[in-house]
Amino acid sequence: MKVFRRLGLAAVVVTALTGPAMAADVTIGIRSEPSSMDPYFHNLGPNNGMIGQVFGRLVDFDSNQQIFGRLAESWKPINDTTWEFKLRKGVKFHDGSDFTADDVIYSFKRADGYTGGNSSFRIYTKGKTLMKIDDHTLHIMTEAPYPLMPNDLTTVMIMSSEAKGTGKPDVNMGIDTRDFNDGTATFGTGPYKFVEWKKGDRIVLEKFDGYKGPMPQPWDKVTFKFIKAEPARVAALLAGDVDMIDNVPTSDIDTLKKNANVALSQGVSNRVIYLHLDQQRDQSPFVTDKAGNPIDKNPLKDARVRKAISMMINRPAIVERVMEGVAIPAGQLLPAGFFGLSPTLKPDAYDVAGAKKLLAEAGWGDGFGLTIHGPNDRYINDAKIAEAIGQMLTAAGIPTKVVTMPKNVYFSRASKGGPDGTPEFSFVLVGWGSGTGEASSPLKSLLATHDPSKGMGASNRGRHSDPKVDSLIGQALATVDDTKRAALLAEATDIAIGENQGIIPLHYQVNTWATRKGLKYSPRTDERTTAYDLVPAK
Repeated sequence: MKVFRRLGLAAVVVTALTGPAMAADVTIGIRSEPSSMDPYFHNLGPNNGMIGQVFGRLVDFDSNQQIFGRLAESWKPINDTTWEFKLRKGVKFHDGSDFTADDVIYSFKRADGYTGGNSSFRIYTKGKTLMKIDDHTLHIMTEAPYPLMPNDLTTVMIMSSEAKGTGKPDVNMGIDTRDFNDGTATFGTGPYKFVEWKKGDRIVLEKFDGYKGPMPQPWDKVTFKFIKAEPARVAALLAGDVDMIDNVPTSDIDTLKKNANVALSQGVSNRVIYLHLDQQRDQSPFVTDKAGNPIDKNPLKDARVRKAISMMINRPAIVERVMEGVAIPAGQLLPAGFFGLSPTLKPDAYDVAGAKKLLAEAGWGDGFGLTIHGPNDRYINDAKIAEAIGQMLTAAGIPTKVVTMPKNVYFSRASKGGPDGTPEFSFVLVGWGSGTGEASSPLKSLLATHDPSKGMGASNRGRHSDPKVDSLIGQALATVDDTKRAALLAEATDIAIGENQGIIPLHYQVNTWATRKGLKYSPRTDERTTAYDLVPAK
């Protein structure tokens, strides 16, 4: 049973270099600082990439999102609703305690009941019952057949059941996020152990000599330097202050290609950059009339209005002018080559006249005003993309203000900054990378009806809701046959995006890393920047 297809556009190393033998230490300049070292605080790319070097997962992905065993040596379904996992023996946590099935059960319980974070891991834990058979055998049961079990287990990191914290016993099982951030509870089974986190400056990891597992350990010490500013990150590489940088600015790629002392690695990611629109509130806080005054009706609830907004966005222009050609226009959740895609959905064509006609049909021919909110330090050119969209909509008759902010402020407000923990904004720019390497991940999180009790819609900030979509997602998740499951996922996507405009896809990111001469980085479709994917060039 195969649930993931390899990305058709192969990752490419732009410059092949040879160089000296590796040093014991390496310094990596990264754009995005994680928001926590707690493995369940926020299902966010920078967090998952950093923390996954310290904490292990039962199953993991390689750089092309092909599944392999990490803390699990093997797995198989033993009946329609039960998977058996054989755990790796002899594995130690960084504090010297033994890894057993008890730690997996404890971790799933804490991840499932986690409160206070952003965009939880509950979409991967809900509906699963874990039972210890012996110290190194685990059964995971579901009510219905669930073929994506191994994929889901690539997302949940495993912490020690013996971890001690300083938090309240009834909140997150007594372990405070600060206990991970300061190292008190940051004991994983990964190839690197946590040393320190100087907020705004660096995270330092060291090779764990007691590591037992499949992940390589090319370095003795790894320092991740947080360099938010694009020019400063490039300058640090060229000056030799860091050995590698991620998120190479699109404006610098051509110049760096010509530098004999630099090697570039580039590949298409699984991340779609998209827009959420408020589809729930009758009066949306950042929707106004054209003069900026509040209105008592929300036009974004009408699918025709959402379609019109999509048609007002010139995706090829954003790709060419903002992304400088280093992106791919998007019409759905994942690029070509991934599992469960719609064969019919294409990026909406730029058509202002057609968009205005749709607005008129919906009763909004005179237009209205919007504010688009977005981060300014999370995705490639994120603030510039928001500015471009604001300009396009304004030119097309929907005056649009642009507000961007640091991601650590933005995501909390976008998820639960409104009354009663609702999303604060009306119109937001975000991105999503499929944590499981196929279409059910974004469907469950972004487009399923928001329902924390079921772990669905965890990042559905527009509150799209369609019972037919929910039903199709549920059917797909219980369908073992690959062909049938792919068709169900495609149908759910056709309805949620093609008919409902539940989100507005913009483009897929193409990511670029740069190293000094003598090193090579394997570009990852999941966009993570990790020490074990950086090796000496051959």
